[in-house]
Amino acid sequence: MNTDWHKSTYSNTGGNCVEARAHGSGAEVRDSQNPNDGSLELPAREWNALLNTLHAS
Repeated sequence: MNTDWHKSTYSNTGGNCVEARAHGSGAEVRDSQNPNDGSLELPAREWNALLNTLHAS
């Protein structure tokens, strides 16, 4: 599994960010202020749908 978490380049320095990391079966997202509180795992289909929606807006 990829261990590199990434923040959006649109994130400000206020710390209210979501981090994501992609892996073979989809991706995980987590709160950057509380990284030890767990993450939400998204299957590839849902992750791709989210990215497509964000890119379209």
